[in-house]
Amino acid sequence: MKVILIEDVDKLGSLGQEVEVTDGYARNYLIPKKLAVEATSGVLRMLEQKKREKERLEQKLKKECEQLAEKLKGVSAMITMEAGEEDRLFGSVTSEMIAENLLSEGLEVDKKNIVLGEPIKALGVYNVEVKLHPEVKAQLRVWVVKK
Repeated sequence: MKVILIEDVDKLGSLGQEVEVTDGYARNYLIPKKLAVEATSGVLRMLEQKKREKERLEQKLKKECEQLAEKLKGVSAMITMEAGEEDRLFGSVTSEMIAENLLSEGLEVDKKNIVLGEPIKALGVYNVEVKLHPEVKAQLRVWVVKK
């Protein structure tokens, strides 16, 4: 029986893919759990429409991320921390601190998108990568200064 997957199914296929499975597997597992529907011409048309809508939303999100990346190019985050001897910090600078600093400047960046290769534990200037979208990345300059 040919079915169209509504969700990703391990070892079978991904969303929107048309696959051939046994009748029992389709009727007893995939269709009742709403993982797939029987392949008909109406379902195929509906699926194509959903794919186009998803692509349109993805393009819009990518464009917004590109605009945010352009704004980030001209911005530097300044983090003030207490430091001891040899400019070593008491603690370390986290992605959450950087995200809060950017928010205070009017730029909303999720802390999960800020990539710190290694913890920042000393005063100085650092280049930090921000992954806004799988295809859009930006560099952010972070200044860590003494309180």
